[in-house]
Amino acid sequence: MTELMASLDSIDKAVFQFINQSLANPVTDLIMPFITTDLHLKIFYVACLALIFWKGDKRLRWALLGSIIVVTLSDQLSSAVIKPLIGRLRPCKVMEVHLLVGCGSGFSMPSSHAANLFGQAFYFLPVFPRSAIYLMPLAILVALSRVFVGVHYPGDIIVGAVLGAVIGLSIALLFTRFYKMYVHARSET
Repeated sequence: MTELMASLDSIDKAVFQFINQSLANPVTDLIMPFITTDLHLKIFYVACLALIFWKGDKRLRWALLGSIIVVTLSDQLSSAVIKPLIGRLRPCKVMEVHLLVGCGSGFSMPSSHAANLFGQAFYFLPVFPRSAIYLMPLAILVALSRVFVGVHYPGDIIVGAVLGAVIGLSIALLFTRFYKMYVHARSET
């Protein structure tokens, strides 16, 4: 088992170096820090919630509650629970990297950015399927940006994406079930 973990770690670091150093160029050096900035992502999220609240139907407005639950669960579970348990140091703390943002003080595994964005993408996939053409590419782009800027290994991204997908789909299933019960109860009154 130790050999397997060592092999996976070696592959993870090699893929990290390929993306972070070999694929680095002036365009990605300019775009990736912008894409990965927390403030930009929060503004985008709030703008999307406001747009859904303004233009969405009653079902989508109720879905906003599920979206907030997903981001809260994925963020807190990844940041406050799993990262301290695993304790994996960020690549920018242990190796030479092409660092484009601050290294961060926390641990690396899993990526909270990936967990949050894949959580949203997989939540809205069954709730509002047309959103997938926007949310999946965004989740992938932001997740990759974390490797480009030097703060996460690809394995951190994969674990964060899986965590977010599980949380997002679980909350979507609960939302769908409860919303159907709500509509049914309202139609009987």
